[in-house]
Amino acid sequence: MDRPITLYYAATIIFVLLDFFLGISIRAAFLDPYPMARLVYYVFCYACLGLMLWRPAWVLIIGIVESLVAVVALTLSMGVRVMVVTDEMIESGRDSVTTEEIINFIIVAGIAYLSYLQGIRVLKASKIEKTDPWR
Repeated sequence: MDRPITLYYAATIIFVLLDFFLGISIRAAFLDPYPMARLVYYVFCYACLGLMLWRPAWVLIIGIVESLVAVVALTLSMGVRVMVVTDEMIESGRDSVTTEEIINFIIVAGIAYLSYLQGIRVLKASKIEKTDPWR
C-alpha cells in the first residue's frame, strides 16, 4: 500500500541526474535560483527514504510532511512571481512560472494527496478493527 510513496523517494536519483546533468529541474524546481539549497533538498529526500526503509510504519507521515512542505514552498515561490510582476519580466517577456515548476507542483501535490488518502484508509481500518466486536 505504501509502495508508490517509497518508490517516489527512491526515484530521487533520477531527479538528481535530470537536474544536475541535463538541467531539467522537476523535483526541486522551486529551488532553481539556489543550487546549494537544491542539493540539501535532495539529501533531505534521501534521508526521508532512509527513514521509510528503517521504519516502514512512518511512510505515510514522512510522505505527508515532506510533500506539504514542498507544496507550501512551491506555492509561495510561484505565487509571489505571479502576483508581483517586475519590469524585468515585462521587458524580457519570460514566463513568470516555468513548465518544470508546474510539473513539480503536480508531482508533489499528487504524492501529498496519495499519502493523505492512504493515511485516512489506514486510520479507518484501525478504527474498524478496534470498535467492531465481530472481528
